[in-house]
Amino acid sequence: MHRSAALAAAALLTAAVAVPAAASSASPVPDRPGTVAELPEAVPDAAPAAKPSRGLFLTLSGAENTWIRGVLLHCSPAPAGPHPEAEAACAALDAARGDLDRLSGERHPCTKQYDPVTVSATGAWRGRPTAWHKTFANACELAVATGAVFRF
Repeated sequence: MHRSAALAAAALLTAAVAVPAAASSASPVPDRPGTVAELPEAVPDAAPAAKPSRGLFLTLSGAENTWIRGVLLHCSPAPAGPHPEAEAACAALDAARGDLDRLSGERHPCTKQYDPVTVSATGAWRGRPTAWHKTFANACELAVATGAVFRF
């Protein structure tokens, strides 16, 4: 991957996972004579929310890095994230046991047009660290090899 593509992918990853910290904006009850400030009641037996896995950050770039786009895909505990086909992408990854070289893809004929696309997957699939990238001769060959995973 060219340096500019790597920088663009890093910027997209940073933007995708940056979540502003939610600050509590509850204002206390003002002190007035004869009033008692009420504190919010604690929720009994409240279990802390499970931290979602960081997921896979998928990128797709055109020939000579003329364009790049990326999306975050979460498969655990359930398919989620901004990927338009998260369920199908996670199902394909599950069938391949997270090995992007073993994706079944979509079998159909392609032209021999050379218009390369480069894809990458960085992050974690089901908790397992993943770093993968590959260049295909054109978008059709990408679809044949990877199916819904890079269809965004």
